[in-house]
Amino acid sequence: MTKGHILVGITGGIAAYKTPLLIRLFVKAGYEVRTVVTRNALEFVTKSTLETLSNNPLNIDLFSAATENGIRHISLYEWADAAIVAPATANCIGKLASGIADDLLSTTLLAFRKPLFLAPSMNENMYLHFSTQKNIAYLQAQGIHIIEPEEGFLACKAQGKGRMAEPERLFSIVDQSLHPAATAPKRKALVSAGPTYEAVDAVRFIGNRSSGKMGYCIAEALARHGMEVELVSGPTHLACPRPDIRLTRVESAEEMYRETEKRAKDADVVVMAAAVADYRPAHPAPNKLKKKTAHLTIDLEPTTDILKNLAARKRQGQVFVGFALETDNEEENARRKLNEKNADMIVLNSLHDEGAGFDVPTNKVSLLLPKQESIHLPLMSKEDVAEHIVNEIVNTLIPKE
Repeated sequence: MTKGHILVGITGGIAAYKTPLLIRLFVKAGYEVRTVVTRNALEFVTKSTLETLSNNPLNIDLFSAATENGIRHISLYEWADAAIVAPATANCIGKLASGIADDLLSTTLLAFRKPLFLAPSMNENMYLHFSTQKNIAYLQAQGIHIIEPEEGFLACKAQGKGRMAEPERLFSIVDQSLHPAATAPKRKALVSAGPTYEAVDAVRFIGNRSSGKMGYCIAEALARHGMEVELVSGPTHLACPRPDIRLTRVESAEEMYRETEKRAKDADVVVMAAAVADYRPAHPAPNKLKKKTAHLTIDLEPTTDILKNLAARKRQGQVFVGFALETDNEEENARRKLNEKNADMIVLNSLHDEGAGFDVPTNKVSLLLPKQESIHLPLMSKEDVAEHIVNEIVNTLIPKE
């Protein structure tokens, strides 16, 4: 029995070379797939590849012979349960926003009234151009799902935002949208993210460079897997990734401990991704300290070990995941944390890996579980890292009912 009918649209962008993998993921998961391409798309991917992977004829021309079900674009949108255009070029996005239908794909999309996903892919300047952003905002307001592109190395040999999201992420978003409770029905998750700021005086603080992006991506991935997500975040410029995620903002380690402690007992999954300060000033000044010529000594005291304290009260079936940022004896130290903190998984970051760490769009991590070999992931976007982490939680750590 098929899991559903997916229409995959492909336009003329270099990222079209990734779309065959997306089709393969859908077919492997039990979906039936049909593809619609523009003529320019065939500059990047071949007809035989698409037909072989989808097990269906390729749809190209609006005025070719009618299908067995009638007019081609009508039969396609009636057949499909959902559609995704990957890549979606600026031209494709602009035509859909303007109601232009001049080929089979644009005509089909204009008639489509079911879940529709667009995966933009283009040069950063094109993506950030006011007309493209206006078109994207308009389409989102009409209920079309825009899967935001990633930052990274682009085909134009520049670094920036505009890379199409990876096929695994595209598949997961569409699959979870159509089957939201299939992976983890009615489970609750708690995620911490971002840095903490520990007051020195009324205006100064001790903090770190964490952007919070990794934790926010994990919260978003858990929500896509059908979980009710509480996100407790330290100071960050990031917006809440989804309207169904409940966001609580805090500043200090003690505030983060209080807010996560309130929520941990009801959570099935607890992911402590925040970069919590290990020490805080023991006696913060109530006013601004005046600058003096003499040396200033600040007495520091340890903060609460949030993961260790919460996991010590872990109930049966509850999953705890922690993060470790190490600079030496990395895996050994992370393994020790895994045991000492009573965690079910530690995500190990290394500052030695180029492109990983604080305030960058990518990450390179290892997943450490008790009595198992470590899983070493390659450098990838933080969105894809989050998806791997959540898949491991859902498929390996959560007890099967």
